[in-house]
Amino acid sequence: MCGIVGYIGSKQAAPFLLDGMSKLEYRGYDSAGIAIRNKDVTVIKEKGRIQNLQKLVDSENPQGTIGIGHTRWATHGGPTEANAHPHASKRCVIVHNGIIDNCLELRDELSAQGYTFVSDTDTEAAAHLIDREYAA
Repeated sequence: MCGIVGYIGSKQAAPFLLDGMSKLEYRGYDSAGIAIRNKDVTVIKEKGRIQNLQKLVDSENPQGTIGIGHTRWATHGGPTEANAHPHASKRCVIVHNGIIDNCLELRDELSAQGYTFVSDTDTEAAAHLIDREYAA
């Protein structure tokens, strides 16, 4: 099962996200990640347990008071860092629970239009669709 945690506030977002995600551990997952917005967006993700992600967050120390976190159970693509959420495109950062049934068709269409994929997930296709719609 996947889980999504978000934070908007006056304090640093990363501790809230990691705490909330740790409370979702009982649901099961194979990877986890966070995105923190400050002037830019920092995405940190890792396969395995949240404690693995915590080590990366501690070393990178992302700063920002807006963020989103996601624990993932693989449906499209294996449990890898590249397939962990969040996924970022030029215009958005996205997490997603569920399955996009026509993902392969969308990926083929987007690839033909010049979009490059770095994961095997359906969620990355959704991020590129958002880019495409805003570019139109």
